[in-house]
Amino acid sequence: MALRVGFVGWRGMVGSVLRERMLAEGDFAYLDPVFFSTSAVGGAPPDVGPTAGSPNSTAGSPGPLRDAHDVAAFADCDVVVTCQGGDWTEAMWPRLRAAGFAGHFIDAASPLRLNPEAMIVLDPVNGRAMQAAKARGMRDWIGGNCTVSLMILGIAGLLDADDVEWVSSMTYQAASGAGAAQMTELVAQMGFVAGQRPTDPAADALAVERAVTASLSHPELPTAALGWPLAANILPYVDRAVADGQSREEAKGHLEAARILGPERAPTVDGTCVRVGALRCHAQGLTVKLRRPLALAEVEARLAGAHPWVRLVPNTREDTLAGLTPAAVSGALTIAVGRVRPMRMGPEFLNVFTVGDQLLWGAAEPLRRTLSWLVTGTPPLGWEGN
Repeated sequence: MALRVGFVGWRGMVGSVLRERMLAEGDFAYLDPVFFSTSAVGGAPPDVGPTAGSPNSTAGSPGPLRDAHDVAAFADCDVVVTCQGGDWTEAMWPRLRAAGFAGHFIDAASPLRLNPEAMIVLDPVNGRAMQAAKARGMRDWIGGNCTVSLMILGIAGLLDADDVEWVSSMTYQAASGAGAAQMTELVAQMGFVAGQRPTDPAADALAVERAVTASLSHPELPTAALGWPLAANILPYVDRAVADGQSREEAKGHLEAARILGPERAPTVDGTCVRVGALRCHAQGLTVKLRRPLALAEVEARLAGAHPWVRLVPNTREDTLAGLTPAAVSGALTIAVGRVRPMRMGPEFLNVFTVGDQLLWGAAEPLRRTLSWLVTGTPPLGWEGN
């Protein structure tokens, strides 16, 4: 009998990308899905085609949308997959467990990432640890911070050999990393700013710059979601403050890397997280301190051979601008890695630049692959240790 899988938060950005990937891979055919809602209980479920629960259906999972706030509604689920966000997890996860839910809980949100009874999932680098955790009875599987997961996937070839002492990560995070409302507000800001520029085609560059800069403090510029102007600007503070002058987003770099890789494998990670005016995909400029000098050819070979999704971009202007940008990887599972070169600080220092789609490998794809493994018992392609 197919496992019954309950989906919460399937309408949002991450949930929508997860459904798209599951449809593309035919994942719904081997499970019995049910869908939950916080706002449209009783409505029609999404169309996911034939499923193991309804093999002759072409209209998705049978039954109306269930109440995502009703603990009893989850009683027949073997697995819960949620992209609903941290508030829902904090409210419902303890209630589900207290009510006796003993199934697997797969979550995109952050509240359980540092819980010692949970595991951050990124199977191309910690698949064997996931298998060992399942054998011990692990039931909570959590998607990692998007920037941290993309960084680890990008330099996995160096991390696997335990050759990295520390990483300084300067991030360039897209507006969609903050949420759908922030992404659409950025587009609105772009339109507003463009509308304030001089209409005279003979206007000089300084006149255009002055008009654009003035528009960023205009009272009609939409900032309700982002809080600040992002169009024609950057925001070098992501999330709230934590200890030692870091933002919460910056603190996740070290904490979550240690959780994903294990404290014995994880390097020290620190840096500055910056929100930029891209709509989708996060990029990172990395300074990597190696434990010992490595020849550039060996570094490149390790990076390129780490797993099927990394793509090494030659360090030329043409290749970099064509293949190492958000525009080049948006909507793809590719993690592009380039600008690889030794630095002037010494032979053990590397410059590396990575870019990946934070809605895919940074969010939805690790959840999809974990669900596939738990339901079928078979690790997916590229699982570490296969």
